[in-house]
Amino acid sequence: MSYRVMIVDDEPLARERLKRFLEDDSQYDVVAEAGDGIAALDWLRAHQSGETADIVLLDIRMPGPDGVATAADIAALPQPPAVIFCTAYDEHALAAFRVNAVDYLLKPIRREDLHQALQRAVTRLQSIPEEQGRTHISARTHSGIRRVAVADILWFSADQKYVTAHYQGGEVLIDEPLKQLEEEFDGRFIRIHRSLLVATAAIDQLYTGLTGPVLTLHGSEEQLPVSRRHLASVRRFIKGG
Repeated sequence: MSYRVMIVDDEPLARERLKRFLEDDSQYDVVAEAGDGIAALDWLRAHQSGETADIVLLDIRMPGPDGVATAADIAALPQPPAVIFCTAYDEHALAAFRVNAVDYLLKPIRREDLHQALQRAVTRLQSIPEEQGRTHISARTHSGIRRVAVADILWFSADQKYVTAHYQGGEVLIDEPLKQLEEEFDGRFIRIHRSLLVATAAIDQLYTGLTGPVLTLHGSEEQLPVSRRHLASVRRFIKGG
């Protein structure tokens, strides 16, 4: 089986170097290139229903959205590829792993380091079918039943007996308890408060606000409170363990 690779870098020579490293390995097939995050996301979205990329080699400093923001958007796709960062800068490593990157390679990238990172990506991809579970949540609306992709959901909130799924551009009420969602999507969502469950791929920043610890998410301007009970586990996740 061969894995489809996309290379995203604003420097043509950097893209060409990575392509050369992959030419002699039949396990990987370079199917697309892009010079910035917007072009990369356009291609990935256009190919979600067909043969999309399995792995993205992603630079960080590029025109437009940087690589970390691009990776957060990639993680929210219905079929998100594994992401390996390839960059000349080491100060973005923590932010990179917050968006669930497989690896973080510093330029100039060595062939053996790239292939080790690719193998880690393959291992992750092979484990996805067992872990992923449902791909959509069903919600009742005034116009009928609506299906929302789990990959698009930023957080779930509970208010008494009601649970709301929040996603970019909207929200829907669902008939499922927060505890059940937490158990089903363990690893993809993390509890930050007795009434809040957030998508791990969307986590942006944890800091102390006026009323205590708050969490921000990519794709939302909301500041979500983190309870004292769950603060340690949230910190462990952000630190990568």
